Amino acid sequence: MDSTPTVVCVGETMAVLLPERPGPLEDVPSFRHSCGGAEANVARGLVALGVPAAWAGRVGADGFGRRVLRELAAAGVDVRAATTDPDRPTGLYVKEAGPSGSVLHYYRDGSAGSAIGPDLLGDPLFAGARLVHLSGITAALSDSALALTRALLARPRDHLVSFDLNWRPALWRRRDPAVLRPLLDAADIVMLGADEAAAVLGTADPDALRALLPGPSTLVIKDDAHQAIAVTADGTVTEPALNVEVVEPVGAGDAFAAGYLAGTLRGYGPRRRLRLGHLAAAATLVVPGDHGPPPPPDLVEALLAASPDAWAGTTVRATGITRPVEETTS
Repeated sequence: MDSTPTVVCVGETMAVLLPERPGPLEDVPSFRHSCGGAEANVARGLVALGVPAAWAGRVGADGFGRRVLRELAAAGVDVRAATTDPDRPTGLYVKEAGPSGSVLHYYRDGSAGSAIGPDLLGDPLFAGARLVHLSGITAALSDSALALTRALLARPRDHLVSFDLNWRPALWRRRDPAVLRPLLDAADIVMLGADEAAAVLGTADPDALRALLPGPSTLVIKDDAHQAIAVTADGTVTEPALNVEVVEPVGAGDAFAAGYLAGTLRGYGPRRRLRLGHLAAAATLVVPGDHGPPPPPDLVEALLAASPDAWAGTTVRATGITRPVEETTS
């Protein structure tokens, strides 16, 4: 692989153990391997949408680490900026599936991924990237990871930086979340859930958030299954989410980010960017894992161009997408 990726996603990727059937962990007879992490999920989502992307981070010199790199590479993600730590293990999380939804159990303290730092910036892949994607998870992992986050957001810079808040309260128990506001304000594109914004910044109101974060060119506020709002210098655009028969919600936020960023890099307008985010999220919501393949390109284009009524009448299921037939005039 000789070309420079369009996007470099920076953060921790972990090994994942997924139960073969629902129930308490102690009663599950077997698990299947996978890998996960917000930034790697975004990289995979971008590649699935035709945008070359890399993941930059650290894994342990163990079987889990080798599997993470192998799985990401098999998905088309550039892993040349990934390094192996001989002293620390690959982080792990285990999914527990129950009747009220999934619970994720993390084993990441002292992991290789938490040891990333500013030295990562020496990798040549950063020099040619058009966009670097970060999240608030990385800032919480360690002092060195926070220093890396600040370095990637420092100006002047030759690329865009997108920052997904990805609020994880458990990671901030021993750290001050007040560091997040200046990090968010230093990015070009900020994505955050309405519930996350209320928890971290004290409000989910778009105008109030813009007053708190005047720096980014774009704020994207996601309101769960209801809508997404883009606040730019040209105004505010709201786009409702699609109707989705949800199978598993984990990974949908990362898929939305991948879709929105893909639309941004293609020069789409605000509404089409939001729609591509919704489509990517919907494709992940209807599969049991963290990654759902996007619809065929011709269907994506048709939905991006659909009328408001046709968009609102579209339903995404595990079995496929149904949408109303739009009348045409001759």
